[in-house]
Amino acid sequence: MQTPGKPLVLLGGASGAGKSYLAARYGRPHVVLDNFYRELAEHTAESPLPMTSYGEVDWDHPGTWNTSSAVGAIVELLETGETQVPDYSLATSSYRGRSLVALDGGPVVAEGIFGDLVLAPLRRQGVPVEAIYVDTPRLLTAVRRLVRDVSERRKPLPFLLKRGWALFRAEGAVRRRYLEAGFEPMPKPAVKRRLAELGA
Repeated sequence: MQTPGKPLVLLGGASGAGKSYLAARYGRPHVVLDNFYRELAEHTAESPLPMTSYGEVDWDHPGTWNTSSAVGAIVELLETGETQVPDYSLATSSYRGRSLVALDGGPVVAEGIFGDLVLAPLRRQGVPVEAIYVDTPRLLTAVRRLVRDVSERRKPLPFLLKRGWALFRAEGAVRRRYLEAGFEPMPKPAVKRRLAELGA
């Protein structure tokens, strides 16, 4: 397998922890794993998507995400130097086409709320991966997440408030999930320093 000469960096963490900001600033390229969500159109009576306790599609459940497609795209990127990824709209939960992602000298930084699901499959395929959990205070994460989601109009406000409360309560379990998968917890300033080192 061809690689950019540096390890693939997987950034994990709660929604709102700062993963996208870090990846966009330091990644060359930045692989947005949230583009591999399934579409709302796949939610049918015959094959329903996971639901929340308050009757909405649970977009924080791994069943709403396509792990195999994400792994395949990362492997193709590292093997061939480029890949096509879906252009996913969080507001409409649907695809708007596809975009080209190409190697640009590294480091390749991939991030998304289901980053833990791709770590083991990638390592089984021989991909060198550095897995980092962005450790951010829970209250700060919740505030950032709500401000971001409202400003970007990701979903209706009542949904965002209910989802935000549920995520705030579940964040400890999310952190344990990532650490059990093999991610190293690291505060945001330390993550910045590490990514800057890899990009130097």
